[in-house]
Amino acid sequence: MALRFAILTVSDRSARGERPDLSGPALADLIAAQGWQVVRQAVVPDERVVLEETMSTWVDQDDLDILLTTGGTGFSLRDITPEATRAVIEREAPGLVEAMRQESLKVTPHAMLSRAVAGIRGKVLIINLPGSPKGALENIQLVLPVLPHAVELLRGEPDAEQHH
Repeated sequence: MALRFAILTVSDRSARGERPDLSGPALADLIAAQGWQVVRQAVVPDERVVLEETMSTWVDQDDLDILLTTGGTGFSLRDITPEATRAVIEREAPGLVEAMRQESLKVTPHAMLSRAVAGIRGKVLIINLPGSPKGALENIQLVLPVLPHAVELLRGEPDAEQHH
């Protein structure tokens, strides 16, 4: 199944051009290696209104299956990705972030400081990932195996329901 992704890097410094975005391109490479497509990619500052507008606009264009965000999920005052995501989604998908946090805890105790959210808007799955390339890749690799089935269910494909 060909999945269509968008990748949104949330970083004040990268948005200002002070630091290169390493996480977005690393995620795009991993997705391409699966034979999937990245239809949209951008860097935005840690600004809630910009983030909410970008996410909802992208998702509502109806050419995506999964929107990945990277960055803005920690305790810093500027980290507002989870709040923006909650404002945009219609239903939460907590199992994905629970699994990611649980696996990340094996690597670092700092994983318990992640406030990442995952959820659904329309037929699109939105997943918050950490801002570091290493953390973003570790987390997305953990959930990759379930993504095709998740998208089948969201698309309402007839065979998808039989697995439950």
